[in-house]
Amino acid sequence: MKPSIRQLSAFVAVAQSRSLAEASERIHLSQPAISIALRKLEESVGGSLFSRTTRQLSLTPEGEAFLPVAIRLLNDWTEAFEDLEERFSKQRGKVTVAALPTLAAGLLPGIIATFHARYPRINLSLHDVLAEQVSQLVREGRADLGLSVAPHDTEELAFEPVLVDRYVAVCPSGHSLLEQPSVRWAQLAEYPFIGISRLSSSRQDIDRIMAEVDAPLSILCDASQIATVGRMVAAGLGISVLPQLSFRQIATEGIEYRPLTTPDVERPLGIVMRHRHPLSASATALRALIREHAD
Repeated sequence: MKPSIRQLSAFVAVAQSRSLAEASERIHLSQPAISIALRKLEESVGGSLFSRTTRQLSLTPEGEAFLPVAIRLLNDWTEAFEDLEERFSKQRGKVTVAALPTLAAGLLPGIIATFHARYPRINLSLHDVLAEQVSQLVREGRADLGLSVAPHDTEELAFEPVLVDRYVAVCPSGHSLLEQPSVRWAQLAEYPFIGISRLSSSRQDIDRIMAEVDAPLSILCDASQIATVGRMVAAGLGISVLPQLSFRQIATEGIEYRPLTTPDVERPLGIVMRHRHPLSASATALRALIREHAD
């Protein structure tokens, strides 16, 4: 039988005090209970740890060698449960989030500020990546949560919608399309177009919709960063389409937007998690805050 924590506690208390009475007061066990714990410990290890005389208890050489080990084991045990308690009470921990750049810049700053104010000792790490990378990071366990469009992999990944975004036509100030309250998708084909990366979920939606309305885009160039798209539009090089949430990333003088219609396209965004993998207390708190903020 392996030694128990109770037996180790009794051993350390007696070894340090050399008195059953003092050890009894220190660890709140009766002297008979301590004697039984010490006897069972010695039976477990196969020899005497104490040399007993009528006046006091003294450690055998084996007991002297074991004492620092026992102290370290007790400290590790205590620290392990203190650490676990702090994680459950969200006094410490770590959360890693993978999010679309649109959400990383447009939604998360306010959430992170609130989260840090509530749980200042929880470390939060953020990866702003494309939708496929969000799914991959969550699937591989390198991110606790994802913020993205619905993943294609529904066998391993779960999706909780939290908000709906829409696409908008982004134009340089003074552009003729801005004279309208909204813009039809087919109208985009009439002007030079600045595209976002073909690997992004937004660009895949745009290409699909333009094919549905049978209006090929006149693409001047593609850019990988939303901010770059915004600057190129502001410079008058063309128009673009971006998620409405992303407009706050590029909001600057020289550009404006109008809603896109015909068809009306919704873009559900939400939390991506792994099936059958419960979240930590810290990640659960962040998930609740995301839903609270989105509502």
